[in-house]
Amino acid sequence: MEFKISKELISEVKELIQEKNDHKLELVLNDIHHADIAEILDELDFDDATYIFKVLDSDKTAEILLELEDDLRENILSRLSPKEIAEELDELETNDAADIIAELSQEIKAEVISELQDVEHAKDIVDLLRYKEDTAGGIMHKELVKVNENWNVLTCVKEMRIQAENISRVHSIYVVDDEDRLKGRLSLKDLLTTTSTKTAISDVYIRKLNYVNVDAEDVEVARIMQKYDLEAIPVVDELGRLVGRITIDDIVDVIKEEADQDYQLAAGISQDVEADDSIMELTKARLPWLVLALLGGFITVRVLGLFEGAMLEHGNLFFFTPLIAAMAGNVGVQSSAIIVQGLANDTLSGSLFNRLIKEVSLSLLNGVILASILFIGSHFLLNVEIMIGLIVTIALISVIVIASLIGTFIPLLLDKFGIDPALATGPFITTSNDICGILIYFSIAKLILGF
Repeated sequence: MEFKISKELISEVKELIQEKNDHKLELVLNDIHHADIAEILDELDFDDATYIFKVLDSDKTAEILLELEDDLRENILSRLSPKEIAEELDELETNDAADIIAELSQEIKAEVISELQDVEHAKDIVDLLRYKEDTAGGIMHKELVKVNENWNVLTCVKEMRIQAENISRVHSIYVVDDEDRLKGRLSLKDLLTTTSTKTAISDVYIRKLNYVNVDAEDVEVARIMQKYDLEAIPVVDELGRLVGRITIDDIVDVIKEEADQDYQLAAGISQDVEADDSIMELTKARLPWLVLALLGGFITVRVLGLFEGAMLEHGNLFFFTPLIAAMAGNVGVQSSAIIVQGLANDTLSGSLFNRLIKEVSLSLLNGVILASILFIGSHFLLNVEIMIGLIVTIALISVIVIASLIGTFIPLLLDKFGIDPALATGPFITTSNDICGILIYFSIAKLILGF
């Protein structure tokens, strides 16, 4: 059952901090999960949040640190000494510790690393800091269990016990050679069912396994792990040496971050922002696409101006412009959303020509059905002339087909040039299809009515 943070609990915590009743504060918070304590800290001011950090044990606060919002974590870290920060990082796995150190200034970073008690832990963290944060090397753990292919079962078990002491969860046992090159994985079941303790590991390990290079993009790692339903995947360097592993919890974060970014791009937000960011940050993220939409609006007005005479002579044409523009935008977004999803999941198959033919067929069917409903509705409910109704229905079918093609083609084109295709599902598609829709509508009207 999910833990609910009540106002009474927040009040009690604040009161205990005021009284400096550290013992009671520890008793209250000790049985609460670190993720829930992070939410409690979010309700407190920075001084009170920092006070709790100094009261609780570092093994508890280290986990809390990972769950905090970026701004709160930055403020708390700024109030801790390099030694206190190092005590927190000593309790964390290497990739989590490296993520936190990466947020510190260059000067503080060096001091914190020098204060780390475990020298091997410090070396692993420094090693991880060399990699870009959006690569396999940037999200991997250095903690893992590995055995040599030349060992026997007895030696293997002894070494595994030693290595497992520093790992919270053992997902896989990796097999390497004398040069630390990854050779395969060892099944725990095979290890336990091997009758002789003198059996060589080379006789029982599984040689086929999935792995990624340290420079692989994190989204590519996520795709592989999702495709093969993996809980963990080993990471190798350019020489094929085992350097780390990536676990499913790290990939969930990558998938969530990528989904958030794509959603924001689709909504016309050009930077990664959150609701509680400053007004200036939110403005910088939203304004570029709003300017594009405004320019698109100017072009639409200009297009309408070209047909001013037609609207004066046939006023009914004007009333259908919002409908045409809206349908163009909606169809374009639908088509682009399907393509973007297919590109993200790597599920698009077949040639571009076949994809376009399928999209044209689908849009024609939808267009004919919608146009029929519009023609009947406009004639019997709105008393629109047959000729005007015919123009609107022909225009609607044409607009749906063209908008569908634009919505299909643009994401594929952006992806080919290395641009995030999620851009296509936002104001870009909506604005361009609005303009195209209005232009097509009045061009057909001009062709039929001859004005």
